[in-house]
Amino acid sequence: MNRRNILWSAVSALGAAFGASSAKAATEAPPSNKLKVVYHLSDAEKVNFVLGNIQNHIDGVGGPDHVTIALVIHGPALKAFHWAQANPDISKRIGDFSKDGVELAACGNTMKAQNVTLTDLLPGFVSAEKGGVVRLAELQSQGYLYLRP
Repeated sequence: MNRRNILWSAVSALGAAFGASSAKAATEAPPSNKLKVVYHLSDAEKVNFVLGNIQNHIDGVGGPDHVTIALVIHGPALKAFHWAQANPDISKRIGDFSKDGVELAACGNTMKAQNVTLTDLLPGFVSAEKGGVVRLAELQSQGYLYLRP
């Protein structure tokens, strides 16, 4: 009988611990089903294609409230986003993306190589100080899905 009491006590304690754990989980905020995606752009000839993909992505999920998107740009593609030479379509798209909450990260190394600062880029950009590839890795470690169209 003593063994039965010990066993019953152990089972009861486990049940109580599990119940407390479940109650705590129920009171915490539910996990977000919102996808986090980072687009990687370095090829100058793919600028319009990638911007189109991002817009299609936003539209496809029902708007910017349903997805978190970052765009990391480095290499030759960054020249398309220089304020002085950006075409009006790219300027409009970047402005819309910025309003929609898309993170627009310019590689700090590429900025140095092209001798530009954030003020030389279209409004809305932030600098990936440690480099574009480092920013890509940081975002992936935060659960962002990586896309390189």
